[in-house]
Amino acid sequence: MSEDLRYPVGTCPDAVEQTTQQRHASIAVIAALPENLRSAVHGLTESQIDTPYREGGWTVRQVVHHIADSHINAYVRSRRALTEDWPTVNAYDEKLWAQLPDAHTLPVDVSLHLLEALHRRWVVLFEALTDEQWQRGYIHSANGSQRLAEVVQAYEWHCRHHLAHVTELRKRMGW
Repeated sequence: MSEDLRYPVGTCPDAVEQTTQQRHASIAVIAALPENLRSAVHGLTESQIDTPYREGGWTVRQVVHHIADSHINAYVRSRRALTEDWPTVNAYDEKLWAQLPDAHTLPVDVSLHLLEALHRRWVVLFEALTDEQWQRGYIHSANGSQRLAEVVQAYEWHCRHHLAHVTELRKRMGW
């Protein structure tokens, strides 16, 4: 684990060409996130859920809701990449989304349930892709061209990254 509380598993690595086995390992991390995240927040009090994972960072509640927001966007972008010819997709301001009332007030269970269903569909979609389909992608308004083969790697990291925000906070706080 990194000592930088912002990046407990390190920064997102550059995408590399993956073997089929490596790609399945990335998909497995995505598949496991809903249960792993549910376990990570299990037993936390409301006060603990409203604790920032670092000074100036999001609360556990905001992190959980952010993951749902981010993964909904990624899922829709993935589907668009498979059904449109290199569509342009827009970035969203995740910091502003994390400040909206639902991200501060809704129980984390709402996003945990959403992630269970969303990841089930996303994993089935990813597992069915052909080698040719992994090369399809979209043009992100902030990040440029992204192939699905790169997207799966980025979101595998994203799962580990935010899960570690919660688990490392629990370790530091002795929860």
